[in-house]
Amino acid sequence: MSSATATPDKNGFQASAWHFAALLAGNVALALGPWLVRLSDTGPVSAAFWRLLLPVPILAVLAWRAHGGGPIDRRLALLCMAAGAFFAFDLASWHVGIEQTRLANAVLFGNSGSVILMVWGMVAAKRAPSGREGVGVLAALTGAAILLGRSLEISASSFVGDLFCLAAGIFYAFYLLPAQKARATLGPWAVLLLVSLAASPLLLGMALVAGEPVLPGPAGWTPILLLAFSSQIVGQGLLVFSLRHFPPLIIGMALLTQPAIAALVGWLVFGELLVPLDILGMALVGAALVLARAPGRSRVR
Repeated sequence: MSSATATPDKNGFQASAWHFAALLAGNVALALGPWLVRLSDTGPVSAAFWRLLLPVPILAVLAWRAHGGGPIDRRLALLCMAAGAFFAFDLASWHVGIEQTRLANAVLFGNSGSVILMVWGMVAAKRAPSGREGVGVLAALTGAAILLGRSLEISASSFVGDLFCLAAGIFYAFYLLPAQKARATLGPWAVLLLVSLAASPLLLGMALVAGEPVLPGPAGWTPILLLAFSSQIVGQGLLVFSLRHFPPLIIGMALLTQPAIAALVGWLVFGELLVPLDILGMALVGAALVLARAPGRSRVR
């Protein structure tokens, strides 16, 4: 099969080599975000503010082309504003955690929203977990306990950083709930634009209250511009292009490239060494992320 053609599978997914390359490249671009946060010399919350604000003109053009510039339903706009509030707290917590813990831990815990949504779904449905779900939750708890214990061995600061990144995962899960509802009607670019417009002022306010430097210092604008471009345009754009062509299990497995790349950057740039126990904890949390995204058994009508 050539890279330009593809055959749909029995579930209706149709992917080519280009889609698979875009899926991996999008995850790689997002995985480099924590490194760029550390390179910037604004505050961590300020970096999140610039990450969302700077791409707004490009997102506006993309949203207009996809949506046609028509009026937006008020209820959907309110959903996007709610999603934006949760996203602001997600990025603020995550960026603070990035500066205090290892990059691999930050990416793993920051992406834990999939597992949290799985647990939330079971609680909302008032049902016991299935075998797959139970294994996923147990793997997530065990892996998180190992990684948290290892961080506490390194320093109290690393442990606190992990907690910030775990909090970011919780906020991210609650960002996804309203965002997914709005995305079905508005499309991904319009939702991302509205979320960015709602979250940016909140992030700026948090940065000012925290007394962070908002404008870049000696490091200049390069890390901030690269963060905004790689995360919000390249990373999100490639995922928007590719995600609909793959089942959740493949998406979950591709997601694991993010902590792997973050661990490599952490080792090469910051000397963050991983021992076998770290790798075991990462593997368990990674397995939980894959299981959380894997499709469940078919429902009986």
